[in-house]
Amino acid sequence: MTSFVSIIIPCRNEEKHIGKCLETILKQNYPKERMEVLVVDGMSEDKTRKIVKRFQIRNPKFQLRLLDNPKRFTNFAWNLGIKESKGEILILVGAHSFYKEDYVLKCVKYLNEYDADNVGGTIITLPRENTVVARAIALVLSSSFGVGGATFRKGSKKPKWVDTVFGGCYRRDVFNRIGLFNENLNRGQDMEFNIRLKKAGGKILLVPDIVAYYYPKTANPKDFFIYHLKDGVWAILPLKFVKTPFKLRHYIPLIFILTLPLSIWPYILLSLFFSLQISLKEKDIRLFFVLPMVFFCRHFGYGLGSLVGLGKILKK
Repeated sequence: MTSFVSIIIPCRNEEKHIGKCLETILKQNYPKERMEVLVVDGMSEDKTRKIVKRFQIRNPKFQLRLLDNPKRFTNFAWNLGIKESKGEILILVGAHSFYKEDYVLKCVKYLNEYDADNVGGTIITLPRENTVVARAIALVLSSSFGVGGATFRKGSKKPKWVDTVFGGCYRRDVFNRIGLFNENLNRGQDMEFNIRLKKAGGKILLVPDIVAYYYPKTANPKDFFIYHLKDGVWAILPLKFVKTPFKLRHYIPLIFILTLPLSIWPYILLSLFFSLQISLKEKDIRLFFVLPMVFFCRHFGYGLGSLVGLGKILKK
């Protein structure tokens, strides 16, 4: 019998994207009667909730529920969704993303075919706005220089066992075996969970023909810097709550900040090299003048945030 699938979507103030996200899930070629969708809303202050309710009215046969997440953060949303769901298989997705029509079908297929505990695919990052800076942000988040070893962002030519994937398609028994997401972590909870899963002998598979499209949460340098500043804090702060550190790539920006007098010139040369390479590939020389700034916002913001996180731990 076809497995029953629960799709869990945490969101907060996602009026620009939640409609398109739900539309692409409605159009999945997986049997609708074997699928439910739980939108776990962090008490949105925009039109997100109205859009979801309107979607429920227009599609009465679509098993869609709207749940309240008064604690707002994603870790609480996922845990609430897991507890409220009834699927044998759970897929955790993002509200500011949309999905190919075979996304669910392929997740379930490869989960069973490879006997994996968590399956995900690659994400294609799209500009949030029609500006050069927004394009540069999307390109930085798809670049090896921008994201390091994050395979789900860079892509892969064949299925590959990895440390983490975007979202993730899990068997329910995974959560029975190793518990839920750590509610002490407002960010990085998915990375910590997958580290815990692998330590328990779990297997995480990335399959390149499982495809999602992703919009970054920011479209200007200031917000991009602040976003990664917070990410940097939460690359270090989990060490306060868990014993297992993240992968080395998450600490490279901190090393960059700590060795700034020595690393700044090699960094500038690498940034210019990759900026030129990307701008030539994209056939847009304007990007060459914007990309170095965006790379710096990501790396310096993340590194500075990591330093703040380290300070918080040492202070305690």
